[in-house]
Amino acid sequence: MHNAMTAGDGARVLSGGGGPEALGEVERTSLRLPRDMTIAAWQRLGERIAGLSDSSAWWIGDWLVFGQERFPDRYKRAMAETTLDYQTLRNYAWVARRFVPDRRCADLTFQHHMEVAALTEEEQDHWLDFASRLSWSRNELRKQVRASRESADEPDESEVRLSVRIAQDRLDRWEAAARKSSTTLTEWMGAVLDRAV
Repeated sequence: MHNAMTAGDGARVLSGGGGPEALGEVERTSLRLPRDMTIAAWQRLGERIAGLSDSSAWWIGDWLVFGQERFPDRYKRAMAETTLDYQTLRNYAWVARRFVPDRRCADLTFQHHMEVAALTEEEQDHWLDFASRLSWSRNELRKQVRASRESADEPDESEVRLSVRIAQDRLDRWEAAARKSSTTLTEWMGAVLDRAV
């Protein structure tokens, strides 16, 4: 494990857990690496940074859930004091609530969990198990879940299929809105149309 020690100028020095060698210096807005760093050390450090980045989403989510449960009057203020937008913070807290720590798959990213958070626990476990065993990316997991839902949504005699031609940028905006609502595009469109009538 890499450790950080404070240097004299306030920068934090990254050192290897197994030895005294300095791997670099970090500050809030920079990472300075030694010119003689090996490719192996560079790769290990990149994996650690990516792991920390992914972990921070869980940490923020757990922090927000704790704050909402213990300090309800301070929760919104805490959210306002972070540098992330309100919707992102709400998403982090929502996913953290949907997956208690024992149900989180350490070999999958926070984004994998977000993809299936709206499903039942049984469905979540099913899809995360597949993603883990088959080393699916977040995008592959999304694609597989959508394909499964579309095949399950085959129309019966009471359903009608519609075909809509729209510009790609409009489709992208609609899909983003559906993701924020934690629904499929079809469900989101139906809800919007129902509200309009």
